[in-house]
Amino acid sequence: MACPIYVIVVTHDSAPVLPHCLAALEGQSRRADRIVVVDSGSADRKYLEPLAGRTDLTLLVQDNIGFSRANNLGLQALPPTAAAMVVFLNPDAFLFPDALAEAAAALERRADIAVVGGRLSGCDPVSGEAIGRLDSTGIFRTWYGRWFDRGQGERDRGQYGAAEPVPAICGALMACRLEALPAVATGQVFDEDFFLYKEDIELSLRLRKNGWKLLYEPKVRAFHCRGWGGRRREVPLALRLAAARSEVLLYRKHPSPYMLWAVGKYLLVRLCHC
Repeated sequence: MACPIYVIVVTHDSAPVLPHCLAALEGQSRRADRIVVVDSGSADRKYLEPLAGRTDLTLLVQDNIGFSRANNLGLQALPPTAAAMVVFLNPDAFLFPDALAEAAAALERRADIAVVGGRLSGCDPVSGEAIGRLDSTGIFRTWYGRWFDRGQGERDRGQYGAAEPVPAICGALMACRLEALPAVATGQVFDEDFFLYKEDIELSLRLRKNGWKLLYEPKVRAFHCRGWGGRRREVPLALRLAAARSEVLLYRKHPSPYMLWAVGKYLLVRLCHC
């Protein structure tokens, strides 16, 4: 008998994208058994009203509590079971029709895999149309310590076409073996010290330290419409500072000489906008 599939979506002012995300979930060849939507402080929640009557969906409404805590709350709302796949999915990520089925099959084939990440393709956040460029094929680290989404911004020519273990999985789409997640019994899977950014890498590092592997599976496909469309210069200063602070926190949690890079980046972001 197939294990149940659960999906957790954290929203924050996600009115333009959430309907597309949920429509893609409804179109899956292997449907989710339960969807949990956690709203973390949207200014106008009218876009959530149509969800109230759905029997396959749980809606939780919170203040702006941060991405990690919101995902943990979503996890606590799931039925108690060990053998399941839980998918942490961004509201601006739109799954291809067989994405859930392919992710579940990958976990069923490999008992040593804790998380399956997919091939994320860029999508225009306004029009919703594909832009023909990659968004993420797993997260990697440079020799000096910067984490980056492999392939981001590259024209999609079919590169990175083989499944392989990767250092970290992009949090826009993490298909997880529930029993592998640390502290799952208490619902504290993501480290809540991370309000925004790098929580996916921190979880990836903890899983690898616990002996699990993380798999990039190109058959698991989705569009990902980052609000800034991959153009880093358009990211607001507050978000860049948040990302830089999270990187420093990451290397405090996982001590490494790469802390020099993280501190230097944080200081540079601050100094360049004084």
